[in-house]
Amino acid sequence: MKITKILVALSFLFSVATANAGELTVTGSMEATYSTEGGQTTGNPLGTDRELKFSGSTELDNGITVTVMQDTSDALAYGDNKITFGNVGGLVDIYVGADGSPVDAIDDITPTAYEEANGSGSGTLNDIGGLAGQMGIGLSTSIPILGAVDFKYIPKIDSTENADNANSGDASASVGSGESISLKTNLADFPVVGAYLDGLTLTTGYETQEVSTAVNTSDSHDATAALNYNIGSFALGFQKKVHNEGETATVTDEVRYHDTAIGIVYSVNDALSISYNEYESRRSNGAAVNFVQETSAINIGYTVGGMTIGFQDASTDNAGWATATEDDSRTLGVSVAF
Repeated sequence: MKITKILVALSFLFSVATANAGELTVTGSMEATYSTEGGQTTGNPLGTDRELKFSGSTELDNGITVTVMQDTSDALAYGDNKITFGNVGGLVDIYVGADGSPVDAIDDITPTAYEEANGSGSGTLNDIGGLAGQMGIGLSTSIPILGAVDFKYIPKIDSTENADNANSGDASASVGSGESISLKTNLADFPVVGAYLDGLTLTTGYETQEVSTAVNTSDSHDATAALNYNIGSFALGFQKKVHNEGETATVTDEVRYHDTAIGIVYSVNDALSISYNEYESRRSNGAAVNFVQETSAINIGYTVGGMTIGFQDASTDNAGWATATEDDSRTLGVSVAF
């Protein structure tokens, strides 16, 4: 019912407005890496990644902006898309599409010079933000003092990205809906105490998925909170995450992950930065042995215009939450944005 009211309001707003001439832009990125793993057969260490993104925009006479985004996969196949109606009522942006989720966008926002602690493949990760590839409708706005809010609702989490005039039917009939929300607060905006909190940003998020509609099962839940601080040439961050996979069958127990990420970056100058990052993952799984997985990484990043040269040396103890299992990696990457 709420979604229906939003769509009716949009229909009224657009029916009394005309569009001005718009524009289309093409952006993208490409990356080449050289990656090795300690204690394992590396094989060919070379890898590449590339992405193209097409963006179009226009503005209606009533002040509402309309933007569309379409990106591609490595094989230049259909990727994600997003249509955004901006400045609706002068208050909110309303969007439809499958381009990430609010919680997926903040899955690890601790500062780093190049990659997250496990961003180059060291260790095993069962992360938050599982609604990233789902088609949904959302809104984003800014609330005084509290900050930027982003909310997305997915009618059915069946991973189907429908074309227009189509629906997903009974695909993945056993799943239900999902919701994701994030809030980014600049603590310096707080009355009275804000002057003492300059440089501190608190980001929180919550996501839930109805992974099974069967009786006596439970939903999946994600929650996170990150505190980042910038002071001079240093940036520091601390983030806690909880991922509860829920129950898809009555005879299974929930598996939970309690993760902690830490990052500290020192900017040597405008181009060169160095960081130390840690990631700790604690698993609660009654059907397995659960050792604490710990990853530490040194990152170096050097940026020249649109090109970034990055290096990471990462080491993981108790990889896969198994005792005395190591998973070390070294990665050198060159990426260019255009």
